[in-house]
Amino acid sequence: MGAMPEPSLQLWLPGQAAAAHPLRKRLARADRLADGAAGYLAGLGGYFPGIDAALPAAALTRQLLAGDAQDGAWLSADPAWVQPDINGVRLLACGRLGLAMDEALALAEPLREVFDEAGMPLEISTPDRWHLRLPPDLPLPGFAAPEQALGEDLSQHLPPGAEGRRWRILLNEIQVLLHQHPLNAARRARGQPPVNSLWLWGGGRLPGPLRSGLRGVISDDLLLAALAGHARLAAQPRTAGTVAAAAAGWLIDLQDLPVGEIESSWWPILESVIDRQSVELHFASGERWRHKPRHRWRLWRGAGR
Repeated sequence: MGAMPEPSLQLWLPGQAAAAHPLRKRLARADRLADGAAGYLAGLGGYFPGIDAALPAAALTRQLLAGDAQDGAWLSADPAWVQPDINGVRLLACGRLGLAMDEALALAEPLREVFDEAGMPLEISTPDRWHLRLPPDLPLPGFAAPEQALGEDLSQHLPPGAEGRRWRILLNEIQVLLHQHPLNAARRARGQPPVNSLWLWGGGRLPGPLRSGLRGVISDDLLLAALAGHARLAAQPRTAGTVAAAAAGWLIDLQDLPVGEIESSWWPILESVIDRQSVELHFASGERWRHKPRHRWRLWRGAGR
């Protein structure tokens, strides 16, 4: 997506199912654009050229949260839920497991010695975001991002070969310790998923300066906020007020929300925003449209829909 042909507000939405009424009428009257990037990581790269699945997410998020990532390499070690089935072991969730900070610290406690012995101190940056401070010049294999592995067999995404053997052994030891942790028994009793693994990903050092065609972002996504901060863009949390006040050059990030929530909770605000300015709508499935205020008078386009 890179350079924008005209100043527009950018609206990042979930997959094309989000085109259900009432947004479908707007799309029928809008101008179809060339498809953009599909998926979360590729979508980020559309707004920040050069960012792809190999982005150093750990260093970026650690810098945003703690401000100490400038001089070293980092690896994300985010709390995860895995579950065995007939075909292997699947990653069902990564982060967003409803952990409080005291729970995160309790789960991390037996893991610290393991990571210290490996020369990788564990930092609990937030309940959902854990980071490993890596020793200098430690070679890193390719780690899959959560988006690439969710719902799939772990064996397809763990570092392969002799280079990855150390990491597979480390992950197995971590899983044993977490499986035995009494907090997970309590979580199961409350109907919550266990935190029985960590997902290692996003390793590396802070990248050089980032460029973007955006002026700012409105989002609750930590990685997007970290990219905005590294690119020296303004960043605001997603609230009714910030969305209603968004102007050309800003990105409103809604791609992580269920379609029904957008329609029930956000549509009245979005309708007002779309009515007053040019908006480029980018769906996570890749489709893109541009809607201008005058397009609402293209009544013939919506006939019969």
